[in-house]
Amino acid sequence: MKINTLLIDDDQKLGELLTEYLERFDIGLTTAENGEAGLDKIHQSDPDCVLLDVMLPGRDGFEICREVRKTSNVPVIMLTARGEVADRVVGLEIGADDYLPKPFEPRELAARIQALLRRRTATSIRGELLQCGDLEVDASRRMAFRKGEDLRLTGLEFDALMAFVRHGGVILSRDRLMDLLKGGEWEPLNRSLDVLVSRLRQKLGDDPQQPHYLKTVRGAGYLFLGGADDEK
Repeated sequence: MKINTLLIDDDQKLGELLTEYLERFDIGLTTAENGEAGLDKIHQSDPDCVLLDVMLPGRDGFEICREVRKTSNVPVIMLTARGEVADRVVGLEIGADDYLPKPFEPRELAARIQALLRRRTATSIRGELLQCGDLEVDASRRMAFRKGEDLRLTGLEFDALMAFVRHGGVILSRDRLMDLLKGGEWEPLNRSLDVLVSRLRQKLGDDPQQPHYLKTVRGAGYLFLGGADDEK
């Protein structure tokens, strides 16, 4: 089945190049040259994945990503020519699923798109409904609820939650968690993984000092408590 992808970038030559190249991987590409046009196309066509340039005319990619996350959990890969760690952290904080600095190899972009969508499909076909205290995780719909309220998780946040839930009671080291979330560009020396866990905690309403869900084990990693109070 063809993957429908939307590129929001004002570089017309890049759009033409990627449209032709990605076709060989069964990835169809439509383009928008600014954020407003991109938002309209997201609402109209409901793409499988969005490629979002940071340096857009008018509203930048970070602002557009925030708008997307108000209504959609579509996978978002941020593209930028700056390639700074701070940009990557900001992108993850506002809900991006992956980050690719320019210039990049089109083959790597294709692999990133495929990896993101494989994770979503692998989770969806399991069709499981998992209950952890007042937290309910619906794998088939890729949604999570706490006390009946939709947590509105991004794709990457949901993948991280599933990794924790499936390994409840087991300390996941940073390396192990990065392996479970393979497909994203993780670097042990940057804050990307910590930002992801912090954002997930916020949506769970979890206090890191008195956690019910995610406990940081100093020097070891993270432990999913399953909704119980941490008594240690």
